[in-house]
Amino acid sequence: MKWLKLGKIFDPTEHSLPNNCKEFAQSPQTLVMSDRVRIYFSTRERDSIGKYLSHVAFVDFDKRMQNIIGISSRTVIELGELGCFDEHGLFPINVIREGDRILAYTTGWNRKVSVSADASIGLAISRDEGLTFQKYGKGPVLSASLNEPFLIGDAFVALYGGLYHMWYIYGTKWLKIEPEPPDRVYKIAHATSEDGINWRRDGRQIIADKLNAEECQALPTVFYREGTYHMYFCYRQAHGFRKQSSSAYRLGYAYSNDLIHWERDDSQSGIDVSDDEWDSQMQCYPHTFWLDGKVYMLYNGNEFGRFGFGLAVLY
Repeated sequence: MKWLKLGKIFDPTEHSLPNNCKEFAQSPQTLVMSDRVRIYFSTRERDSIGKYLSHVAFVDFDKRMQNIIGISSRTVIELGELGCFDEHGLFPINVIREGDRILAYTTGWNRKVSVSADASIGLAISRDEGLTFQKYGKGPVLSASLNEPFLIGDAFVALYGGLYHMWYIYGTKWLKIEPEPPDRVYKIAHATSEDGINWRRDGRQIIADKLNAEECQALPTVFYREGTYHMYFCYRQAHGFRKQSSSAYRLGYAYSNDLIHWERDDSQSGIDVSDDEWDSQMQCYPHTFWLDGKVYMLYNGNEFGRFGFGLAVLY
């Protein structure tokens, strides 16, 4: 795998976004349309007590991925009601076209007391070409279970052979090292569904650890090319990732022939941090997509996408 970096293509601080959001364009995810590529992302505002709320916005690019032709001017998906799983944020969102509908799989966040947050995966549906989405109910379609006790999120959904496949993350533990607040550990798992609503899963970690048993794995994205399924994701150390580049997110790679069993080989990923650029300290939240016969990757760089996202092309 060899990727050509095309640079950072969107900085949220240079544009006017809905919901008084000023920074962050995290987890860019695409909806390829006839005349444009719509890129959804999560951005943030401060609430009345100074804490973040994460909202979904989008930016439209022309199909050469060079020019911005539009930015969302209103809320794409409303946050959850009081006490709901998505009361305090939606991050990330993954979309898939199904006939005349667009399905959006969201990660809804809600604040906790002993730890920072919990998460579950929700479903919303658009019938106006992705301008707005209405929730499929107040609750999630995938949440905590016996073997996946918390932090269910980061869904990537694809349809292969008439079956919906979801790759997602689940939390395994919270780590407490004084004086820092608890940090979470999460791994990548797999689920299937006939209807995109009811999911079967076994809570099994499918990507081997590279760093150690407390490695954090996030945001899988999968595409099929030349007889093989390819997965990119990001991974980091459980501690020190906010301040130390050596512990921060990097992009990992795995491949599969059956969508179930995955062989990890980061040495074949074909992409890494830059020496001195917007992605020199970290790379995170990848999203791969096909456009006009080529595979592209969107991803965030330093500071978890505070100042936007960039693009690379497979060659």
